[in-house]
Amino acid sequence: MSKYLLEIKNLSKFFHGLVAIDSLSMKVKTGQIYGIIGPNGAGKTTLFNCITGIYTPEKGEIVFENKKINKAPPYKIAEMGILRTFQTIRLFSEMSVAENIMSGRHTKSNQKWYNGIIHTPSMKKDEMTNWLKVGEYMEFFNLSEYAAKPAGDLSYGIQRRIEIARALAAEPKLLILDEPAAGLNENETIELSKTIRKIRDLGVTILMIEHDMDMVMSLCEYITVINFGAKISEGEPSRIQSDPKVIEAYIGSDEDEE
Repeated sequence: MSKYLLEIKNLSKFFHGLVAIDSLSMKVKTGQIYGIIGPNGAGKTTLFNCITGIYTPEKGEIVFENKKINKAPPYKIAEMGILRTFQTIRLFSEMSVAENIMSGRHTKSNQKWYNGIIHTPSMKKDEMTNWLKVGEYMEFFNLSEYAAKPAGDLSYGIQRRIEIARALAAEPKLLILDEPAAGLNENETIELSKTIRKIRDLGVTILMIEHDMDMVMSLCEYITVINFGAKISEGEPSRIQSDPKVIEAYIGSDEDEE
């Protein structure tokens, strides 16, 4: 078996003739915390949308656990073990914290929809198992005290933890985080970094977009840099920080100023 959990091979995505992803290739090892960075509009979220089945790429391959998943629908990709969060938090605001996290367990339920009508013993056992798991995730993310509170009534930082907890509740093999530190203060960002390491220690591979460079450089083990949909650099953080192409993409060149 390949040591790579996810392989992107010459991927391209177009929108009305505009190139959003341009022949992009990358490989994510099992157990890695892998960062995707680049200026705004570089194509980072488009890449995530292709991986998770929201968009279908025009060219190239997406391979997960040695299986091509280009045309798989989002729910199938989730069942395979790829879960994600979004730039903008998407919780069920009127549902409790516990109920939001429980919604992430749907891929792990062994029951059919009609079992909920007749309340079979196996359904009750399955539901109890899932609620016990929800309790574990609330404890893991320090959310137990908010279990019964509506998610929409809580602070932005707590909502971000709920969203990640919901994704983790589906027991992903690959967890994709789209700007997880957006809107967080410095202390919340530090705690989030610790949490991401704890998630990796559970055996979950992390692929993340993030604009907080201090967080990226201290947390990620390998980084790919994208600009105008194309890869301009990749490597360990020390290499990325000193790459002239990366510096130019973020702050421009002397020629740009002229």
